Amino acid sequence: MDIIRIIAAILLPPLGVFLQEGIGVQFWINILLTLLGYIPGIIHAVWIIVKR
Repeated sequence: MDIIRIIAAILLPPLGVFLQEGIGVQFWINILLTLLGYIPGIIHAVWIIVKR
C-alpha cells in the first residue's frame, strides 16, 4: 500500500498525504508547499509517508 501512496505523492502530493493522514494539519501544509512549488510538495508528501 505504501507504493501506491508514494506514486500518488509523486503525481499529486496532497493526495498522497490525504491517503496517509487524512485531512489535517499535514494535509494543509502540503497544499501550501505544493502551491509554492511542486518539488517541495513532493518531498513533504514522501517524507510523511515514509516516516510512518
